[in-house]
Amino acid sequence: MAKKAKKQSGGTPATVALTEAGVPFTVHAYEHDPSHPSYGEEAAEAMGVSPERVFKTLVADVDGALVVAVVPVAGSLDLKALATAVGGKRAAMADPAAAERTTGYVRGGISPLGQRRRLRTVLDSSASGHTTICVSAGRRGMEVELSPDDLAKLTEAVSAPVGRT
Repeated sequence: MAKKAKKQSGGTPATVALTEAGVPFTVHAYEHDPSHPSYGEEAAEAMGVSPERVFKTLVADVDGALVVAVVPVAGSLDLKALATAVGGKRAAMADPAAAERTTGYVRGGISPLGQRRRLRTVLDSSASGHTTICVSAGRRGMEVELSPDDLAKLTEAVSAPVGRT
């Protein structure tokens, strides 16, 4: 784990939020390939990190409210489990335009950190099995590595088994 990153121009709202919180993190940048079929798998391959440690940020609609799910790129989101985790009845993937407008990030670069409007967040319970995990830094081709505990604290995330392999 690298030293705390210094605030620098060209940062994203996610890296600024981490810096301001004084949380240790490492930025991993790579050349994004627009033809790659999966943003998350591309990130894992480019960084040489196990896909179980790279988490994707998905926005879902649970009973009319947008909710963020952070799950391993190696699997998928269990919508029923997500609804249960936040006390809801039904969940569906959010409209991409609504997710982008609400978070302030583009699809494939949505970060659980530094969102325009902070959404309720659920972090897959598998994250706790890793010392560090990687999530989007708010830009395609840019990830941040941090402890799952720090991510949960900063996003006020609930931990629940919402990912499926």
